[in-house]
Amino acid sequence: MALQDIPSRGADRLRAAVIAACVTAVAFCLGDVVARQYPFGPRTRDVNDLGNQFVPFHAHLWDLLHGRADGGWLLNWQSGYGSSFLPDFGTYLSSPFAPLVAVFPRDQIDLAVYVITVLKIVSAAAAMACLLLTLRPGPRWAAGVLGASYALCGWTLMLASYNPMWLDGLIAFPVLCMVGEWAREGRRQIWGIVIVALCWTANFYIAYMATIGAALVLVARLVTDQDPRTTTRVRLLTLVRAAVTTVLGVGLTAPLLLTIVKGTKLAYPLHHAVFHPLPWTDLLVRLLPGTYGFSSPSTYVDTAALLLAFVLPFHSAVPRRTRVVWTVMAIAIAASFQWRPTHLMWHAFTTPNGSPYRQTFVLSGVLVIAAWLALSHALPSPRQLACGAGVMAVVAGIAALGAPGSLAGLGTYPMLGVGLVAAVGALSVLRRAADSLEGPARRTVPAAIAIGVLVVAQVGQIALSNAWIDRKRVAAMDDYAVWGQRQDWQRETIASADDWPDRRTDPGREQTVGNDPMAVGGQGAQYYSSLTADVYTRTMLALGDGWTSHGRNLQSLDNPVTDVIFSVGARLRSPRDPHTSHIPQTAPPSVVHEDVPPLVTVRTAAPPARFVRSPYRNQELLLGSGVYTAGRIALTDGSGKPVPLSAGGVYRTPGGKAGGKGRDYRIATSCPARTDVYFWAPNFMGDVGMDGQQQLIWRGALPSHRAPMQRLGPTPEGGRLFVLLHASPGVSTVSPQGVGCLSLSRLAAAEKRIAASAATQVHVTDDGISARLPQGARGFAVIAAPAITGWSCSVGNGSQPGRSYMGLLSVPLDGRSTGISCAFTPPGLHLGEAVGGACLLGVVGLAGFGWWRSRRRPAGAGGSPAPAEPPVLPEEAVI
Repeated sequence: MALQDIPSRGADRLRAAVIAACVTAVAFCLGDVVARQYPFGPRTRDVNDLGNQFVPFHAHLWDLLHGRADGGWLLNWQSGYGSSFLPDFGTYLSSPFAPLVAVFPRDQIDLAVYVITVLKIVSAAAAMACLLLTLRPGPRWAAGVLGASYALCGWTLMLASYNPMWLDGLIAFPVLCMVGEWAREGRRQIWGIVIVALCWTANFYIAYMATIGAALVLVARLVTDQDPRTTTRVRLLTLVRAAVTTVLGVGLTAPLLLTIVKGTKLAYPLHHAVFHPLPWTDLLVRLLPGTYGFSSPSTYVDTAALLLAFVLPFHSAVPRRTRVVWTVMAIAIAASFQWRPTHLMWHAFTTPNGSPYRQTFVLSGVLVIAAWLALSHALPSPRQLACGAGVMAVVAGIAALGAPGSLAGLGTYPMLGVGLVAAVGALSVLRRAADSLEGPARRTVPAAIAIGVLVVAQVGQIALSNAWIDRKRVAAMDDYAVWGQRQDWQRETIASADDWPDRRTDPGREQTVGNDPMAVGGQGAQYYSSLTADVYTRTMLALGDGWTSHGRNLQSLDNPVTDVIFSVGARLRSPRDPHTSHIPQTAPPSVVHEDVPPLVTVRTAAPPARFVRSPYRNQELLLGSGVYTAGRIALTDGSGKPVPLSAGGVYRTPGGKAGGKGRDYRIATSCPARTDVYFWAPNFMGDVGMDGQQQLIWRGALPSHRAPMQRLGPTPEGGRLFVLLHASPGVSTVSPQGVGCLSLSRLAAAEKRIAASAATQVHVTDDGISARLPQGARGFAVIAAPAITGWSCSVGNGSQPGRSYMGLLSVPLDGRSTGISCAFTPPGLHLGEAVGGACLLGVVGLAGFGWWRSRRRPAGAGGSPAPAEPPVLPEEAVI
């Protein structure tokens, strides 16, 4: 057969992108259908941070885009009693896909996030398909199929499908590789800068890893370029051009990037994770379909792509240098996962809490590119296929013998076998069709059947792997219900009770997700973010609040004293979440209204130097009045034997070994009449209750989980009471200062005293707060918001940074001014604006220089880009 002309490369890329998008969408959604997962079945997909963080953040973005949020782009008044929003926006919501939530109904926010997830994965597939045809011409169908292999790699199915902001990095890798190709060709530098900026804006963390991967691909392309015109000087100029493009592109994102960097430094420090390399067998088994492991790299690409990648070293039609360089690079990237210095380099020099292999998609992309290089040069021969299949068999054998059985599923090895047979058979048929002397029609039918077998095998393998991972993930992680009647009731109840900004409305202690205020409305203490401010966490810790996620997920503190301090005038009381309790909710939540002062109050006394150990005393210090009586504790175990204090000053109340029934303890104490009994045991895990009262659930397991202070009930007549503890298996402790007796009458008197001298008028804006104060106010104007860095306040004619009044924002008063005003600017924003402006000038200068040089170039003269690939392909590569 004569060589055929290649259609326009742009049309080829479009067709390949469409193929990749269709295969990807069908395979991914089919997996969710098989798993009966939302939106195709009753099982929720809101696991872990997807339900707790990402869906509520997208709900808040919906409110912002529709003008219904409390706060703006700089300041979020709904979460954490007032938190910096721009760093959260840059971390979770700055993707170009995120605004699509605005076109969905508010109560379909889960569907909106799912659609965005699918669109991102589909876009990654299309981008990779376009990149493959840019690297080297080849068959469109193969580029499309391999694009889907990349987009639905194990990293996507295992991690990124429920971390939607990471999927922007999946798109960024092939797109940045395309920018590297433009740098080789000496063109489209301004477009390259814009694309780098978009990728880093979408999600800087994963874009950083994608940039490293794209740089490695560019180096490999330069090393394997054997054109005599590609001299050392040309290679160096290409690297400089690519570096300038990257620096200017990243610099344009500085207003957002530096606020995130600064916000990370100001966030509550997480538990320090230590990296431990895994056995190589664990890495090898994750190359196979249908595997699951949160703490190992999910390096899976479908069997056909993996087979072609393994064929590359043996493929004689591929230039030797190309075979060596790409094989060595793939092995080196895999090895970098196991060495601590390179592990730290991949993760911005900090071992992440959670999955320590977030860069795995780069290896998957390199494997897919290697597969493309093997296929686009020529279809492999039976001998070459046998060599690649032999390598796969060795990998599978080592994995089966050495890897933990928990990583592989029941279908792992059957799917591998079926996929391998289908891939080898289909590629063999394609080669025979290409070598056949029969007419085009005779060759097209078997070729089409072979391609169909490859696609069906790929879609089936990916769909079943996705379904297996879906089911395993829900079983292994916390999960949350998608939007339903409970959230509708909560949102309607909050809207009817909301009195912001005169008073706050808290969604309540019995939370649905960790970011209830963003999900259902109100202005509560709850806040879950990677950027939860250290000052806020420590303030709430001192007041007796609880947390999860090592201090980054603060909970609602249902306490009338802190409600007075933070001006919470209405609080929801909801039954337990039906999704976790399996008890149907038959009525809307109730609302408890309280008399509280406004958001701005005046305190005449200077704040104490620091918090003390007792949260009851700390609440009194912020309130300015004594309202608690400490209850003395006598703790006994189940046999009545007294439990002594440990050397650390706490009672140890172990619940026994895992799998046991737990152990019982009893606290004997007393409280004054007409008081309410509160109990604080941040490191206790189990059930707590007074005699004759309902048992409450305590979830304390420091440092990851901290149980909040809770009300046990009214003091019984006579004042003598007993607190019954049932400790769950594991380690638990109880503080000798754990019981507090709250006098509601004294609290009411304290609230009236504070309200009498509070602000007479409060005005809240999207980025600040102002208040009118009583004439002659002295001392400190205290704002019921955490003193996070970034506040600047003015009183009279002076301006000053916001001060901390025991963790709350405050302004010193001079007795003459009758008003204060505070504005919030996220730390790092002004420096970022300066850096971004300088880089923008650099981009303008670069564009101007390019225009000037083009004007001086003689007519008909061209640049000196790297040579393009040949405009024709061998017959067997066009099938």
